[in-house]
Amino acid sequence: MGDRYNIHSQLEHLQSKYIGTGHADTTKYEWLVNQHRDSYSSYLGHPDLLNYFAICENEAKARVRFNLMEKMLQPCGPPPDKPED
Repeated sequence: MGDRYNIHSQLEHLQSKYIGTGHADTTKYEWLVNQHRDSYSSYLGHPDLLNYFAICENEAKARVRFNLMEKMLQPCGPPPDKPED
């Protein structure tokens, strides 16, 4: 029984520290946005991947970096309408 409480407290700590880990009330849209933003930030943080994308798209590295940063604003489009309760 103590292990179960310990695991839940560890998960709560992890979820409060890192927003991308999600929680029970995370919607599908929020989860997708977090996944896309994590991917884009990883691409920006690895120069070799950025070079690869620039070569594939036949664009300058600065243009690819700018496009990825623009996509991070709303990676999955506008949020869906929430139903009124």
